[in-house]
Amino acid sequence: MRAGREHRGRLLGLTSLTIAASGLLALLIGVGFAVLMWAIADSNSSTAARRASRSALVEAGSMEQLLVDLETGQRGYVITEHEDFLAPWVAARHALPEEKRRFTENTTSVEQRRAAEQIAQGVQSFLDSYSIPLVDMVRRGDPAASGLKEASEGEERVVALRAEFDRYVKDERVQLAQREDAAEANSQQAVVAAALGLAVSIALVTVFTVLQHRAVVRPVRGAAAAARELAGGDLSVRVAPSKVAEIRTLGASFNHMASSLQDSRRRIMESTEAVHRRTARDLHDGAQQRLVSLIIGLRLARELIPATETSAVDLLDQSIDNAQTAINELRELASGIYPLVLTVKGLVAAVRDLAARCPVAVVVESKDERRISRTVESNAYFVVAEAVTNAVKHAQASRIDISLEFVDTLRITVSDDGIGGVDMVNAGSGMIGLADRVAAFDGKLAIDSPPGVGSTLRIRIPIPD
Repeated sequence: MRAGREHRGRLLGLTSLTIAASGLLALLIGVGFAVLMWAIADSNSSTAARRASRSALVEAGSMEQLLVDLETGQRGYVITEHEDFLAPWVAARHALPEEKRRFTENTTSVEQRRAAEQIAQGVQSFLDSYSIPLVDMVRRGDPAASGLKEASEGEERVVALRAEFDRYVKDERVQLAQREDAAEANSQQAVVAAALGLAVSIALVTVFTVLQHRAVVRPVRGAAAAARELAGGDLSVRVAPSKVAEIRTLGASFNHMASSLQDSRRRIMESTEAVHRRTARDLHDGAQQRLVSLIIGLRLARELIPATETSAVDLLDQSIDNAQTAINELRELASGIYPLVLTVKGLVAAVRDLAARCPVAVVVESKDERRISRTVESNAYFVVAEAVTNAVKHAQASRIDISLEFVDTLRITVSDDGIGGVDMVNAGSGMIGLADRVAAFDGKLAIDSPPGVGSTLRIRIPIPD
């Protein structure tokens, strides 16, 4: 009887301790949740600031490209006096007011706004006080228009404006780095605080051997919730460390995966912007200028050949057309590294153009077609292009079906009748690149590829308001 009473007393004492521990555990979880909520709010704020900086950098690149188009078109027209060379100049002149507005409105600080307004005024001044008068002089046949002084003045003003663009971009990158450093420091503090609270909670739970399953179930449920958030596109979610070895290993693997996804997103955004700027400059300063010189030489040779030499004249005309086509293609690359139809007509038209150039049959369907963010359009286009390339080169497909649906998210489906058997675990660099590009815009990518049946890619990319 005494033993039974002692046993019943121990049970009663254990119940009291369990209730007390549960209350303390609830308090610690509440504190940890509050810290995590603060970390999430801070992360969202930092993410918004980083996106604003990236938008500012994109608009700066677009504004600088307009300046390049103005200078290039004007120079070609002054040299050749052919109206064809004024096409980029006219387009840039018409686009300048709207681009000035976007450029100045997408600044991230008072100082950057002043700098942006000064640059915009400089570009407008270049157009109004130099470029337009110079083109008018050429049209009137004024021989002074092609003089070295006029050309030197224009080149000096363009060089000065591009130097201002470089300073603006450099200052914006410094601000972006500062925001990222601050966000990282705050996240580390939140993780440390949350880890401390959870460690104390786990230590309290492990005292009671009859509640050991709780020490496993709760962390697993937390990891499952974090996995759902990650699947929903929140790459900032992390699993707090646990004292249970298996859960700690799971959390470390999860955190490493989420961190890798965040790093890949950052690398894509930074490398893409850098490649765009470098490629645009290289194309403008190198191949494009040589092709302009080539066309001038071909046209001079064309005028020297008698009209009776039809074969030679036809060959020169064809060469001139080919060189002009090459210039147009280079200009498309330099204006954003994507086809001109994507800028003018949008994503669906660009995909249809891609389908028309594909060596296999491609059927494109769209629903609720509309124009969306230029950045999302560009990213989605290259996702589709890479998927089509993979289907043609690796899947041995004879037919590809592409579906585009514009709802709350951009929904893209690319299906082929190839050999199938693709999965993300054993995917090559092309599929990994697709996943990185989609993740860079908080999107989702899923693949269904049974062996011998074909593959279906489903992509979901949020559409900004």
